[in-house]
Amino acid sequence: MRDFDRKLVFIPGGSTGIGLAIARALAARGADLALFARRREPLAAAVDEVTRHCRHGGQRIVAHSLDVADADQVATVFGATIATLGAPDVLINCAGRALPNYFDRVPLAQFEETMRINLHGCWHTVQAALPHMRGRGGYIVNVASLAGLIGVFGYTDYCASKFALVGFSEALRSELRRERIAVSVLCPPDTETPGFATENSTKPPETRAVSAGASVLSADAVAKALVGGMARGTFLIIPGQQARLSYLVKRFAPRLVEHIMDRQIRSAQKHR
Repeated sequence: MRDFDRKLVFIPGGSTGIGLAIARALAARGADLALFARRREPLAAAVDEVTRHCRHGGQRIVAHSLDVADADQVATVFGATIATLGAPDVLINCAGRALPNYFDRVPLAQFEETMRINLHGCWHTVQAALPHMRGRGGYIVNVASLAGLIGVFGYTDYCASKFALVGFSEALRSELRRERIAVSVLCPPDTETPGFATENSTKPPETRAVSAGASVLSADAVAKALVGGMARGTFLIIPGQQARLSYLVKRFAPRLVEHIMDRQIRSAQKHR
């Protein structure tokens, strides 16, 4: 997809971080946008900010409070939004969270909530939007993570959700190809967002050691990579040269990546 002018884009998780950056980028390309998130105050601020980036007058920028983990709520809110604005041309699932910690310090309740938000949330939104996209074509993007391709110390629940999301997206892509609905999965590395600040507050020392040498991207850089990847019809979109190299090394020389990460972890444990 190269032309977003007058296309209707739904963005769950569009009030902050990567979702908000994507909304700004697409507003500048003429898209109509429906933003969804749980908290009303950030949504209102996001609408004001995104509106300032609109390409031309008349673009529709709306926001609705929504918890993607609640399947019934997703069906109701998406249904009402579609009744008002029409069927989405593009669905970009950005809602997600990470609370890294040692496995034995992650309570079952956290694991279940991580799965409900990061994985089930995408299932719910696709399930609600897809019947209205069929016969029209369109594009679905699920935002996973580089940690959905490379297992990282301290991210057991998060990696479980994001690895699953990559597999879900790959299977969905195969199913929807004949219906002219493209599917991509975005796998960004560490990105400077409010959520990343929350992650840093719970990271074990070993996790910090593993990520210490990695570059942190801006949300705008991730949004730019996504728009470019969608224009090329790329399934697996990995922003940042360093992140792409890490993925390739992990794919073709996994023991090398494991050796480097294990050495970083041992060094951090010696200094504890």
